[in-house]
Amino acid sequence: MTQSTMQAAVWYAAKDLRVEEAAIPEVRDPHEVKVKVAACGICGSDLHEYAAGPIFIPVGAPHPISGEQAPIIMGHEFAGEVVDVGDKVTRVQVGDRVAIEPILSPNKDGAYLMERYNLTPELGFHGLSGGGGGFSEFTVMGEHMVHKLPDALSFEQGALVEPAAVGLHAVRQSSLKAGDSAAVFGAGPIGLMTIEALKAAGAAQIYAVEISDSRKAKAESLGAVVIDPKQDDAVEKLQVLSSGGVDVAFEVTGIPAVLTQALHSTHAGGETVVVSIWEGEASFQPNDLVIKERTMKGIIAYRHIYPAVMALMEQGYFRAEDMVTQRIPLANIVDDGFEALLNDKSQIKIIVQP
Repeated sequence: MTQSTMQAAVWYAAKDLRVEEAAIPEVRDPHEVKVKVAACGICGSDLHEYAAGPIFIPVGAPHPISGEQAPIIMGHEFAGEVVDVGDKVTRVQVGDRVAIEPILSPNKDGAYLMERYNLTPELGFHGLSGGGGGFSEFTVMGEHMVHKLPDALSFEQGALVEPAAVGLHAVRQSSLKAGDSAAVFGAGPIGLMTIEALKAAGAAQIYAVEISDSRKAKAESLGAVVIDPKQDDAVEKLQVLSSGGVDVAFEVTGIPAVLTQALHSTHAGGETVVVSIWEGEASFQPNDLVIKERTMKGIIAYRHIYPAVMALMEQGYFRAEDMVTQRIPLANIVDDGFEALLNDKSQIKIIVQP
């Protein structure tokens, strides 16, 4: 007898995430791939949706690409094994281990249509915008969203490709060059991934601004010089340590006051890259840009970068053992996953094993 249902974590509303039975999805399109999920990380954006959503989750009208609206299955940082493929799939075959690139963007015949596909007005994410997700036993997506995992990388490492891609895209879109200095504001999972990407890019000095003791320790273990804004004026300290300001600052907290700090931590002509997704507005004094000819730019997600992330992982960057603090079964995702992350800042990356 074949199994027809599976367990899945389904978002109904903020603070209403339920682990329940769902139908196992099947391949219906010649360019689709069905994956048995092995590991799925809980992301900061998942946390925002759980605590204060909907942000990316479609409510009231279906998402234009997935055709679904809440309630939806969550989970977008994941890896697993290919168990079925449509008859026109060429990128992977049954039995391949894959990391998923969860971006929903216009696509046709197994390929994204836009060169900068993360900038579509219809941007969504598999596991946030409907169409299935990684907090389930099986899920189906287009072949343009799957990347073969190198043999040397574990499934858990595969689940970290997505957040690592955000950090690497942020650094690659910045003006940073080998030998430059950088400050990362916020040493949560994406901040730590940004530190790793900065190391890979050849940053000579990396500073991390963080208040959580465990996250400070983690940033330090990755090679960053840590500043605690509760103990020191972060901007003054950075200006002193970097002899007049860093080349590039990365804002990874989504806290309005921190945006201004990031801006002031750069030297004249420096750059601030805003990586966070924001829940509200933030203000800054434009003269802080104008008079010092500074630049501020935003990045969203990533594009064309999974192969580079996996190549760096093979060299030892973005290691699971540096990032993963807990592994939990799907059944415990609410209490041991989402609630733990909201209430315990010593958690970095929690991996769900469906």
